[in-house]
Amino acid sequence: MAQEHTFASPGPAGLAALAVACFGFAAVFLGKVGLGGLPLLAAWLVGGGIVQWTTAVMELKDHNIVGGNVFLFFAAFFMFAAALSVFAKFMLLSFNIKPLSYVEGWLWMAGAGFLTVVTPAYFKANKAICILVLLVDVVLWTIVTLDLGISDPAVWKPVVGYLLIVAGWIGIYLAGAVVCNTAYGKAIYPVPSPFIK
Repeated sequence: MAQEHTFASPGPAGLAALAVACFGFAAVFLGKVGLGGLPLLAAWLVGGGIVQWTTAVMELKDHNIVGGNVFLFFAAFFMFAAALSVFAKFMLLSFNIKPLSYVEGWLWMAGAGFLTVVTPAYFKANKAICILVLLVDVVLWTIVTLDLGISDPAVWKPVVGYLLIVAGWIGIYLAGAVVCNTAYGKAIYPVPSPFIK
């Protein structure tokens, strides 16, 4: 169920926005997005960033330090910075300039580190959100190794793509569960208990 808020919880919209980013990036890592698709991906990431920034501010206002900070981080880097990066890559590639992705490897190292060190807080949340966060931890660290040229893209890009699809569907399910379970005042969609109570 949703925690108490002065407004209704924006968490479901934040999770749905996360799913948009997960599915969009999955398509990129699976090789399904050509050059002309990059500006479209950037536009959708900006939309997701607006949702996640709003979610973060409301969650922080209601003293949800975990969700508020993670949504704020995701709004800034998984959405807004990623949108700018995707558009920058589009522009560079349009002028036959190879983007130097290793720069992002160093930057994603901070993002992966942040999410990893806050992950233990999610063991007190339901198992589904905890698994979603663990999947994104693996994705971010794998992206770090890909961008730094440590991992073989032929092997690891599909892994990242499929993990993002799984994470996105978990986010969609949880968004529906919070909305419907709250609306009906009972468990319409089951949500697993936490790993740690």
